[in-house]
Amino acid sequence: MVINGKLIVSSSPHIRSVESVQSVMVDVLIALFPAALMAVLLFGYRALLTMVIAIAVAMLAEAIWRRKSDIFSDGSAAVTGLLLALALPAAVPWWLVVVGSASAIIIGKQVFGGIGYNIFNPALVGRAILVVSWGGHMAGDIWPSPQPFAFGYDAAVVTGATVLAAPEKAVTFSLPEMFIGNIPGCLGETSALALLIGGFWLVYKGHIDYRIPGGFIGTVFILGVLFGGGFYANIFMTGLFHVVAGGVMIGAIYMATDFVTTPVTPAGRLIFGIGCGLITMLIRLWGILPEGVTFAILLMNAVTPIIDNFTIPQRFGGVKKSA
Repeated sequence: MVINGKLIVSSSPHIRSVESVQSVMVDVLIALFPAALMAVLLFGYRALLTMVIAIAVAMLAEAIWRRKSDIFSDGSAAVTGLLLALALPAAVPWWLVVVGSASAIIIGKQVFGGIGYNIFNPALVGRAILVVSWGGHMAGDIWPSPQPFAFGYDAAVVTGATVLAAPEKAVTFSLPEMFIGNIPGCLGETSALALLIGGFWLVYKGHIDYRIPGGFIGTVFILGVLFGGGFYANIFMTGLFHVVAGGVMIGAIYMATDFVTTPVTPAGRLIFGIGCGLITMLIRLWGILPEGVTFAILLMNAVTPIIDNFTIPQRFGGVKKSA
């Protein structure tokens, strides 16, 4: 909830914070900078172009919708645009970036009333629309092979399937390579190292609760160990593979922790994180899609009010509702 430009994240009675929405969003942009930088270093100028288009369209769409001349405003649109760009392949066509970014702001955010009222993560709404509508541009053999430090590299030249869609190719990548990010994938999901650096910054600033990413990543690891065979002979390496491959890290740290669309209680956040991890692995292991992070978080966003209803403690002196 946003009151007089201040960020309110608790259930009533509300506790006011000295943090403004804009200051929080600037911190998120700072946290995402390492991942954005790694995307450019790994995938070249196409990565930078995709991020610039997504951010610009998101800010412009929000300014037009709200009839405001301040394009940056509270910074939430810029964050949405950057998160969407980092969840896209480097070879994605520019018009798809425009459609996805505009959809994220208008359909995922503004139709609900703007920041503080949207029930789904806007960036993931935009990505889900692209996956459902133009799946050929979002899946299949369209994932660029990174060329580190080749800034002018055309990411559309050498492409292949993501390692999640081609388990027989996963063993050709070592876990250190996957941790650093030198593998095919979306712009911001390949480098777990860059994502963790930004995540520590957000934890230090007090913007995210460890329970959501902890429950998310922990569940993915455990289910990867128990049921995720086919990637590595060692089951624990297979569990780590499922953590660092695909969108688990960026989803767990930056998208599942969205303060607007997640539960407000500690217990609720843990349940939310575990649910995201469970649905992600159900889709990965037994679904038709190679990746399940997007739909896992959106589904858990939908049940956030139910989680809050069961985990928010009764007010002191409150009367229990009769059946």
